[in-house]
Amino acid sequence: VSVRKINIMTALEILKQHEIKKTPARMAMIHVLQTGQYPMSENDMKDRMADLYDRVTFYRNVQTLTNAGIIHKIVADNTTVRYALNCCDIEHNHTAEHAHFYCKNCHEVVCLNQIKIPAYDLPKGYKFFDCDVIIKGTCEKCNQ
Repeated sequence: VSVRKINIMTALEILKQHEIKKTPARMAMIHVLQTGQYPMSENDMKDRMADLYDRVTFYRNVQTLTNAGIIHKIVADNTTVRYALNCCDIEHNHTAEHAHFYCKNCHEVVCLNQIKIPAYDLPKGYKFFDCDVIIKGTCEKCNQ
């Protein structure tokens, strides 16, 4: 199963393309998410960011990067929150409209880019902003 597309842009290129100010913490956050195999928790990112991690700055940057469409937040249950980089290439295509899988055994979260969220026919007057699809079960590793 292909988990996610490899990003071909550097952290600096991503920030420039989104017209977001370059800071060491933002560069580190993007780099950490680019090099991670799966969506990461705050603690996972904190360990990899080392001295560039500050809790308040982290959450401010999460908000900035989310609003810009650079990352997305995955809330699998009340205690499991992960972050993932949206696939962004030179053509500026984002793919955050996909399902996620949460393993109830090992608590891993995986982006399922191949499972797209369908367009929903909302009643008149309703406006779509976001839709989260979390598929819960046990992963391949835990099923062995």
